[in-house]
Amino acid sequence: MDYRIIGDSCLDLTPEMKEEGKIKIVPLTLQVDSVEFVDDDSFDQKKFIKAVADFDGCPKSSCPSPEDYKKAYGEDEVTAFCITLSAELSGSYNSAVLGQRLIEEKFPNKKVYVFNSRSACIGETLIALKIQEYAEKGAGFEEIVEQVEAYISRRHTLFVLENLDHLRKNGRLTGMKATLVSVLNIKPVMMGTPEGTIEQCAMGRGTKKALKKMVEEVGNRVSDFEDRVFGISHCNCPERAQYVKEEIEKRYPFQRIIVADTAGVGTLYANDGGIVIAF
Repeated sequence: MDYRIIGDSCLDLTPEMKEEGKIKIVPLTLQVDSVEFVDDDSFDQKKFIKAVADFDGCPKSSCPSPEDYKKAYGEDEVTAFCITLSAELSGSYNSAVLGQRLIEEKFPNKKVYVFNSRSACIGETLIALKIQEYAEKGAGFEEIVEQVEAYISRRHTLFVLENLDHLRKNGRLTGMKATLVSVLNIKPVMMGTPEGTIEQCAMGRGTKKALKKMVEEVGNRVSDFEDRVFGISHCNCPERAQYVKEEIEKRYPFQRIIVADTAGVGTLYANDGGIVIAF
C-alpha cells in the first residue's frame, strides 16, 4: 500500500527520521510579541528561546489551516495518515479533520485518517513510528487505524518542565501548579491523561529529583517493556535527555529508546530545559 504520514509540527523528529524524510510536517506558526516564527526547517530554537525570555507577555501558537492539511495529504489517491496535537490542547486536530473532508470531496476514493494523539512532542512521534511499522508489514488501512488507536489508548506521556508559565498562561494548567514551581522549587511531574488533558502525577524538590520521580513512574505504569519503544523529547538540554535515557536503560528493558530535540511548538510549551517522555 502506498501511504503518507503527516504530522503537525509538534511531532518531534529524530535526526535519523529527518534524514529519511518519510514524515511530512505541517507547521504551526508561533508569535512572540509582533514577531512570527514558522515552525518548519527555518525555525531557530536558540533565537526563539531568547525572544521568549525577552518578552514579558505570553507567546502564542496558531494551528495550520485546513487547506494546509489538504495540500499535505496529496491531491491523488495515495492513503494518508495524520497525527496531531491533542484535540484538548490545540485546534490542530479539528483543522486536520476539515482538511480531510476537503480532500475527500475532491478525491472520493482517497483514504485519510486523522489520529488525535491525545499527547504532544515525542508522543506524536511514537504514533508515527507505529503507523510505519504496521504499514511496512503490509497491514491494510482499517487494520492500521484499529491497531494504532489501540496503541494510543495504552501509551503514556509524562514530562518535567523548568517553568510551567506558558502552559498556564495559554489555559492548559491551573495557576496553583505553576505557583508551586516558582515558590518552593517544586518541580511537578506532569502526565497526559487518556482524554488528552494535563494533570500532575508526582513532584520533586528540584529538577533532578523530579526527573527521578518521572523515571520511577514509568515502572508503575507498564511492564511489557520489550514490546515498547521509549521516546524522549528535550528542549535545548541534551545532557538531561542523556541522564533520563541512562536511568531508563538501568531499570527497564525497552525495545529501544529514541531521542529528539523539540521543534517550535514543543519549545514554546516545554520551555528551555524541559523533558517530555512517552512509552
